[in-house]
Amino acid sequence: MFKTLSGVWALLLGILLIMLGNGMQFTLIGLRGGIEGFSATALAVVTSAYFAGFLSGARFTPVLIRRVGHVRVFAALGSFMSAALISFPLVTEPWAWTLLRLLVGFCMSGIYVTAESWLNDASTNETRGQVLAAYMISQTLGIIGAQWLLTLGDAGTSVLFIGASILVSISFAPILLSASRTPTTEVARPMPLRELFAESPLGTVGIFLLGSVYATQSGMGAVFGSQIGMPADQIALFVAMLFAGALVLQYPIGWLSDRMDRRRLIFGASAAGVLFCAVGFISGGQVWFLMLAAFIAGGVTTPLYALFLAYTNDFLTTEQMPAASGGLVFTFGLGAIAGPLATGFGMERFGPFTFWLVLGATFAGIALYALYRMTKRAAVPVAETESYLGVLPTATPVAVEAAGTWAAENAEAEAAEAEEQTR
Repeated sequence: MFKTLSGVWALLLGILLIMLGNGMQFTLIGLRGGIEGFSATALAVVTSAYFAGFLSGARFTPVLIRRVGHVRVFAALGSFMSAALISFPLVTEPWAWTLLRLLVGFCMSGIYVTAESWLNDASTNETRGQVLAAYMISQTLGIIGAQWLLTLGDAGTSVLFIGASILVSISFAPILLSASRTPTTEVARPMPLRELFAESPLGTVGIFLLGSVYATQSGMGAVFGSQIGMPADQIALFVAMLFAGALVLQYPIGWLSDRMDRRRLIFGASAAGVLFCAVGFISGGQVWFLMLAAFIAGGVTTPLYALFLAYTNDFLTTEQMPAASGGLVFTFGLGAIAGPLATGFGMERFGPFTFWLVLGATFAGIALYALYRMTKRAAVPVAETESYLGVLPTATPVAVEAAGTWAAENAEAEAAEAEEQTR
């Protein structure tokens, strides 16, 4: 493992620093928006703008890279993102923040595409699984660490926004200095949604609903905390809990995923999400109940994303997987745009605890649809399933396709080994 990471540690360090800056601005939007008196609906629009930008960035960045190269695209997007982060406290108007978040989302997606291309190029078929796992851990630790950094300053000033900008700016040094050659960036054209739904109805519907869950948690969690009067340090801890759970639950859910009907596991994880959203709703604002609810409800979200990817791949040929990965990422993005809008409207009309109601209802939709699909299609034998894909919802098609390729090759190797042992 150490030998594998020795060649990509600088890239992973850069990703960690980027996530520290990006994680700070996610929570800062809710904190500073509350101070400025923005409504929940306005902040929901600002949140959705990020995911709209992210979706478009994943689509157009490969085109830009083919035209001018990785280094130029990476440097340009990094400069724009750093400038945008500094600009938030300069123009505290919802329309301006919406445009800035659209820009940040586009830049962030492009940065991911470029960095993931370098990581993928730096790994081999034998090491790709370990590199992807390290990439996921770096991203998650960055988001969690960012919440601690928020406690070092006042969201009512420009200091934290400047700090986020500095972190993003310095993150490019280790990435650019360690990327010695230009990798290829070929992303398959996304599979049409109709075809994707025909191949895997549960994967398509489930990942759309999960996009809504993830964007609501990451974008509206700080808004919820601000509206119920939590102090800044508790809001930071609350957001950190939404992501910390994934570090704990990813492995056991992934382990179970390769040993049972994945639809049952999808149902179980979603049901846990419903249960702990109910805990959050009836908590009455008691801090530790809210932290527990965030830890579990947030913790099952990332594993569910990986589950849907793996489950969909179970019904596809190796040749179909890259296009399906792009289609799933696109579908997830559509859900991520819609989720905060619905949540923000509900919070403004019915109160801040609607945050938990919307999350719980969406988890319930996933669970019920998984139950329904169990009656429509026989389970894939465990021995014939693809390997669990340890990727985050923030991954672009570059990382998802790489994970899919690794999973297919891993499954083929395991099948060959099992066949050899039976002879």
